[in-house]
Amino acid sequence: MKREIIEIDETKCNGCGACIPGCPEGALQLIDGKARLVSDLFCDGLGACIGECPQGAIAVTEREAEAYDEAKVLENIIKAGANTIKAHLKHLKDHDQQEYLSQAVAILLRQGIPIPKFEESSCPSGGCPSVQTQVIERQPVAVEKAEKQQGSLLNTWPVQLHLLNPNAPYLNNADILIAADCVPFAYADFHVKFLKNKVPIMLCPKLDSGIDQYIEKLAVIFQERSIKSVTIVRMEVPCCGGVEIIVQKALEKAQKYMMVKMNVISIKGDII
Repeated sequence: MKREIIEIDETKCNGCGACIPGCPEGALQLIDGKARLVSDLFCDGLGACIGECPQGAIAVTEREAEAYDEAKVLENIIKAGANTIKAHLKHLKDHDQQEYLSQAVAILLRQGIPIPKFEESSCPSGGCPSVQTQVIERQPVAVEKAEKQQGSLLNTWPVQLHLLNPNAPYLNNADILIAADCVPFAYADFHVKFLKNKVPIMLCPKLDSGIDQYIEKLAVIFQERSIKSVTIVRMEVPCCGGVEIIVQKALEKAQKYMMVKMNVISIKGDII
């Protein structure tokens, strides 16, 4: 097929290697003192390496080349570790390659590999307590007491969709509660009315980044975890309607068709 792909002018290349870090896909290597394109499959033709070349030796050209293969690229990137995964996803996002980004996220999720944020995090890789999957055991007596005294009925962690592991065992045959971040603050009986016996997933469709990743992650959960039911609780404000859109798109992507129970909470704390 004919497509855009990088071209290296060997007469200008001095072998400095500045272009190599700019290509997390692994399409470039230094061979015999020159930067070389080692595989058409690994070059997406977006030219991120061009800006790194001090000699102006790299350009984007159009020629016959093998189609870029995101799955093949991910095989190498995963081996290179979390920082390379992060650089690759940022590269795709910065160049508005939504299709490739969706493919990459789906592959990572299916392999149980955490999706890194595209900005720096204060937590060491894999060491942040906020992402550690756990089940909180509660005795029946404690549940009855909580219902009377408004105690916590939270049984799973984490609750934020960005941190949730789609392979968490407690998602198998689960009743899922997908709630907007503001709901527990607005609705006083949130635990007893909505959370009891459900796995909560929290998000904000207005402020959170990576909505496409949310859709991909939920699609994987819907497709592979035999979800029993889905309940949505969102606020009455218009932007909160994005919760419904995210869930709808995830179900469509997973090719799952099921009833979703919808609840809308007013800012005053009433169920509309």
